[in-house]
Amino acid sequence: MTDLQKTPFVRELASSDRKTRDKALASLTLFLRSRTDLSLLELLKLWKGLFFCFYHSDRPLTQQALAQSLSYSLVPTLPRSSVQRFLRAFWITIGREFHAIDRLRLDKYLHLIRCYVGVGFEVFLKDGVRVSDEQQGQGKKRKREQEEESRTSEKGKGKKNKKRKAKQESQPTTEQSMENEDDKNETENKSKWSVLSSYLSILEEGPLCPRNFDPDQQQKHDGSDSSFPMPHGPDGLRYHIMDIWIDEIEKVLEFDAEDDNEDRNAEGKRKVKGDVPMDLLLRPIEKLRTESPHKPVRTRAAETLDDDRLVEWGFRSRKSDSEGEDGSDEEWGGFD
Repeated sequence: MTDLQKTPFVRELASSDRKTRDKALASLTLFLRSRTDLSLLELLKLWKGLFFCFYHSDRPLTQQALAQSLSYSLVPTLPRSSVQRFLRAFWITIGREFHAIDRLRLDKYLHLIRCYVGVGFEVFLKDGVRVSDEQQGQGKKRKREQEEESRTSEKGKGKKNKKRKAKQESQPTTEQSMENEDDKNETENKSKWSVLSSYLSILEEGPLCPRNFDPDQQQKHDGSDSSFPMPHGPDGLRYHIMDIWIDEIEKVLEFDAEDDNEDRNAEGKRKVKGDVPMDLLLRPIEKLRTESPHKPVRTRAAETLDDDRLVEWGFRSRKSDSEGEDGSDEEWGGFD
């Protein structure tokens, strides 16, 4: 805390002079990359300055460049031990200050939010897909080795065969070892996406929380990271995040080269490369659709989940008109 208090980051980031802000931003980037022990309180103070640094930025090109610098240029370079705290501080600041953004500056903050939704997917989803591809390659190699062993064990007859059978009775069979391997892969799959799941929990706790106000939420903090209340933000913030959710997922996904051509398969689907946990990615939107007390939020969440691209990628099936009519929400409209 003492080192942070000595640095003039917060004051200079909120300066109205562009050169002062740019210099402070460059120094802050180096500072964050070298520090892994920053608490959430310290990061909240930094984000207070970053918020007003962005507030003073003018002209569309300058605003877009600053949004890229604060998100795609900064977040992937942060230490993995502090990146989630940094993102939590961002969403706390946005939820707390969103009501105070005037209409003239709203568009640039919506662009900053889009950048942070996208960089979150880039950091946590892309790394998971890369690890998944490596694990799949190793799994295929182990499977080939097991198949070769099973083929060699079937060769030979007579006494040698009997001796092998006796050994196989005392040792696990190939099928049992493959089942154990599947259980191991399932455990690795859960641990692989645990970081992504914890990041989505931050969003479910904050801007994508089904309720605008939680009376049971702790209002006082004792200095620990978990004691800081996460503002839920207005419904307008939820609408914007739901509008861009599938767009930002699409930017991170990789598709097979043959599907990028105009000649797609008969069903018009594009095959996604790698193991993508789409059910996990859509979990916050699904919670809004089922748990939100406001019908407009539930309707917007349902529209997000019914995006044609999810059908095109093979993660969802297209609903018939009869299913849509049966599943429509009915809300009491008051007395006539």
